[in-house]
Amino acid sequence: MVTAPAIIHGDRERLLGFGAQEHPVAVQLGGSDPIQLAAAARICADYGYDEINLNVGCPSDRVQGGNFGACLMREPALVAECVAAMKEAAALPVTVKCRIGVDDQDPEEALDQLADAVLAAGTDGLIVHARKAWLKGLSPRENRDVPPLDYARVRRLKQRLPQVLIALNGGIAGIDAGLAASAGLDGMMLGRAAYHEPELLHDVDPHLFGTPAPFADTYAALEAFEPYVAAHLAAGGRLSDITRHMLGLFGGKRGSRLFRRHLATESVKPGAGLEVLRTAVDHVRRRDVAAA
Repeated sequence: MVTAPAIIHGDRERLLGFGAQEHPVAVQLGGSDPIQLAAAARICADYGYDEINLNVGCPSDRVQGGNFGACLMREPALVAECVAAMKEAAALPVTVKCRIGVDDQDPEEALDQLADAVLAAGTDGLIVHARKAWLKGLSPRENRDVPPLDYARVRRLKQRLPQVLIALNGGIAGIDAGLAASAGLDGMMLGRAAYHEPELLHDVDPHLFGTPAPFADTYAALEAFEPYVAAHLAAGGRLSDITRHMLGLFGGKRGSRLFRRHLATESVKPGAGLEVLRTAVDHVRRRDVAAA
């Protein structure tokens, strides 16, 4: 998530830059000022994004202080204004990611009111985190786990609005679990599960689309990833900018602890390059070969 003011006034390349191989890619905006969001949407469209998503689900104190995120569940008319402004400013799909309600709201009324308002404003789809957000009494971390999941509420929304693209988010641990939870919906969003166990993404194409995975295994995927890492380093970036997001690879495999330790200690050193990543991977590869 990037706030609209940050995009307007900040370092756009740092905030928005991405590689061509990342398409299709969406940007998630935070904000509640239609004029600012429209300006940010135009900038994102010029950067070549494929979709703009509005955050109506984040429960952090900082987000509430800026009047965006989950607290906007209480202001569906304002969210609709924001969507309409972004739709007018950029010829891109504009989607909304939301909760089913906040605090003492009735999820039946709150979600319906938000959905109806943003659909009237032209939104192209909803991604619903199937939990309330408790803005008073729970931390952002607790808000990811403590409020009970209500997948059935999201399915009822789809039944009422069968023509609308609605995807499910929240507590989905893997592909099979997601397929069961999102039955009757248009998709699922994996967040922490994909981040902490990225190898599960290897199963997406075979399971969901009946096509082979793009790479034979994680080793092949990492080899294909090397030019991206090299380009980041050549542009002055640090290896740890990338490898800190890769620590979940090889979870449960022999050598995975050494993989994590090597990346954590060596990638932060000045001049760390691809050899650090390759050495870390070899801790796992050697043990795989020995066990074969």
